Amino acid sequence: MHSVALRSAVLALSSFSWAQAQTSPAPSGTLTWADSLPAALAQAKASQKPVLAVFSGSDWCKPCMQLKQEVFDQPEFAQFARDKFVLARFDFPRNKKNALSKEQTKQSEEAAAQLNKEGAFPAVVLLSPEGKVLARTGYRPGGAAAYDAYLTQLLAKQ
Repeated sequence: MHSVALRSAVLALSSFSWAQAQTSPAPSGTLTWADSLPAALAQAKASQKPVLAVFSGSDWCKPCMQLKQEVFDQPEFAQFARDKFVLARFDFPRNKKNALSKEQTKQSEEAAAQLNKEGAFPAVVLLSPEGKVLARTGYRPGGAAAYDAYLTQLLAKQ
């Protein structure tokens, strides 16, 4: 009897949490990532900011997962990147449960054909607002602050 009541309570709470997540505004630390290279470049040109394009295998590439968790998901990266970059993410999951739509897969493949012909994962490519490759990198240990400093160095060399 207790387990039925407990399950009902958990279900009710999870439904409430899901409803709240659907109606609440995004947290201030959340970043917006483009999923189309042409859209990212158009935004970059309009804002005169470089594009930070990330190619990842979100469900099979351990360094990709580390980069996302240790850097891109951190509030300090959000604060750093918000006014400096147009962000674009191109994912290549392998598990069927994480499969992207056909349109999104096509967008990712087109971006990779232009910017990640080697198929490196993770690949982080910095582009000028005009689409010129400024730098290429990948996962680096050290967390968000170290990665922010490294990206700043890469941009300073341009």
